[in-house]
Amino acid sequence: MKLNKRELKNIKAGSITGSLINSLISGFKMFIDVGRYLGSGLRRLISGRSCSL
Repeated sequence: MKLNKRELKNIKAGSITGSLINSLISGFKMFIDVGRYLGSGLRRLISGRSCSL
């Protein structure tokens, strides 16, 4: 089936795509991981359990 130019112009994509959802989830996971690492580092620093370099 072939579409003419007018029919091709009327094709609309979805408003939320899989790649957009995937990137939002990846950003959220990265934000959570940074918070976890920061909290863990602060807890080790406060309790004095950090390794000396």
